[in-house]
Amino acid sequence: MLLSMVSLGEIKKIKELRGKDSVKTHLQSLGFLPGEKIEVISENPSGIILLIKSTKIAINKAMANKIVVE
Repeated sequence: MLLSMVSLGEIKKIKELRGKDSVKTHLQSLGFLPGEKIEVISENPSGIILLIKSTKIAINKAMANKIVVE
């Protein structure tokens, strides 16, 4: 399942990152690593706000489509 499909309040675990190496590296630098738990805490038409490692991070839907969760 893609992160962009996760409902508000759900907690999922990151399975893999997709996209170019530069995109994967950027996501990893923000803490998006396989095995990390992630929670969707807010969403709007342009993106979502996530809680990962006790940090709130906002990403757009295109970036959320590159993160596979389970």
